[in-house]
Amino acid sequence: MATLVNKHSAVVTLPIDTQIQINRDFNVPKELVYRAWTTPELVKRWWSAGHGTVTIADIDLQVGGMWRWVTVTETGFEVAFHGVYQQLTANELIVCTEVYEAMPDGEALNTITFSERDGGSSLTLLVQHSCQEHRDGHVNSGMESGMQTALDMLESIALELLEAAAIKA
Repeated sequence: MATLVNKHSAVVTLPIDTQIQINRDFNVPKELVYRAWTTPELVKRWWSAGHGTVTIADIDLQVGGMWRWVTVTETGFEVAFHGVYQQLTANELIVCTEVYEAMPDGEALNTITFSERDGGSSLTLLVQHSCQEHRDGHVNSGMESGMQTALDMLESIALELLEAAAIKA
């Protein structure tokens, strides 16, 4: 298994020729990471990784429901993704398709697992592409740096949720 990144908080590996796996630990409970991943107004705060504004974060969180997230960069370039939820277990698992709308033939299947670990949680995202060409295109798109920043921003939002819950308690 090739490891692409070790210098950031998320580790990216290539388990087989058609897969990308991303592992990231968080210093917050998995329920808060799941909430930040599945709540539209929170997705709008982290998905762009600081490279623009998320203008659409539609989430129909049910099996068969669709999601669509759109970012408009500072130069006006629109980056849009959508998919369909195929399996959901609250706070534990999301299985959904993902289509980068500029390359609609490259649909992938994402399996996102949220788990507990000592002092926090872990997220594992397994991206299953239909062929190595699509996987390699994804890896070579520059996704890694944006993903690192986005996951850092996601953790910041989850920490805010944790602090807000502590204040209410």
